[in-house]
Amino acid sequence: MSVENLLQGKVVVVSGIGPGLGRSIAVRSALAGADVVLAARTESRLSEVAKEVTDLGRRAVAIRTDIDDADSAANLVSEAVEAFGRVDTVVHNAFAVPPLTDLATVDLDAVRAGFETAGISVLRLTRLFLPALKESKGSLVMINSAVLRHSRRTFGAYKMAKSVLLSLSQSLASELGPDGVRVNTVAPGYIWAPNLKWYFAYLAKERGITPEEVYAETASTIDLRKLPEPDEIADAVVFLASPMARAITGQCLDVNGGEYHH
Repeated sequence: MSVENLLQGKVVVVSGIGPGLGRSIAVRSALAGADVVLAARTESRLSEVAKEVTDLGRRAVAIRTDIDDADSAANLVSEAVEAFGRVDTVVHNAFAVPPLTDLATVDLDAVRAGFETAGISVLRLTRLFLPALKESKGSLVMINSAVLRHSRRTFGAYKMAKSVLLSLSQSLASELGPDGVRVNTVAPGYIWAPNLKWYFAYLAKERGITPEEVYAETASTIDLRKLPEPDEIADAVVFLASPMARAITGQCLDVNGGEYHH
């Protein structure tokens, strides 16, 4: 599906660049006409995705960033503005997964660290980008999770962190709306990317079946009978960043193939 020209002339910042969703958001933004600022802790991933963006004829700036570090976050903002002179959208994709264990026994310092990344670090980075976003009347897109829609055991700390991010995005939408800045959330379910493919292979080996059978079992619980792929999630991000979503703010868009209805 073509996203051509949806973000023509725009500058998109994407945190948490990796081999899955972060990469797709950057590449699909470039396909939509945007120049892209790439941020992640792993330099090799940044270089690979930057090359994909430039191969599409768009400009890319790769900046090694730890969003939990205040100086590193400030450097990202200054380099982004210096490189392009403007910022139109910031996509908050970076996230530290808290321990997947019961709340009754989870390490509280680990829970606190999850809050730090999903809440405080996102808020700090947003505040740093606000002058540029207000000038461009731009937007923020927060990457959340379908964990918002269930309370399965061992996902408690994860749900707490992502609930903080959702509350943050909604409150920011109310605060920043008068300045013309939109704030929205995308909540994926399963994402058919390298991490999940590895996990399905692991489950298949444990159960003595094929990864294809694990996929089929999982997909059978989803309305569309397929697991969303990174580009399909990324296209929702591109839409929310684009003028097509100019009247949309404070919303959480579930992109899960119909696994949950909201």
